[in-house]
Amino acid sequence: MSKPFSGIVAAYIGLGSNLDDPVAQVLSARADCAAISGVTELAFSSLYGSAPMGPQDQPDYINAVMAVATELTAPALLHQLQRIEQAHGRVRTGQRWGSRTLDLDLLIYGEHCIETAELTVPHPGLGQRAFVLYPLFEIAPDLRVPGLGRIADLVVNCPLDGLKRIT
Repeated sequence: MSKPFSGIVAAYIGLGSNLDDPVAQVLSARADCAAISGVTELAFSSLYGSAPMGPQDQPDYINAVMAVATELTAPALLHQLQRIEQAHGRVRTGQRWGSRTLDLDLLIYGEHCIETAELTVPHPGLGQRAFVLYPLFEIAPDLRVPGLGRIADLVVNCPLDGLKRIT
């Protein structure tokens, strides 16, 4: 469990979309994330195309990962990300892994491991998801994921599963 934290923290955000011009959605969300008060963009990965995790009767996804420095607490950052999702027309239907205009996930928050009803960091499944690991490795090849180890080791053990860099 994480204690409240005050100061600057490096955080990583996963961005994904498969509806309403996914490339434009992800790039617009990047700008929106960088515009959050108390957040500074540090790096942004290439865009990657991937098949959907859930139901296969939906369009492929566009994914990226953004590194930021933030003064916000993890819950405050999560709330800002959810606000951006809503502004992009995200509707939470309760269907897991369904189509969406925008999905913003707080993947990593400093060296903290957080597990609350609202937020789990590192993001669950991060270590097995090519569409997160490869963009994360691209921008932070020396990263150590709290509780999981070196990103380089995680990537080696994660097949591409059709993931393609598109930009």
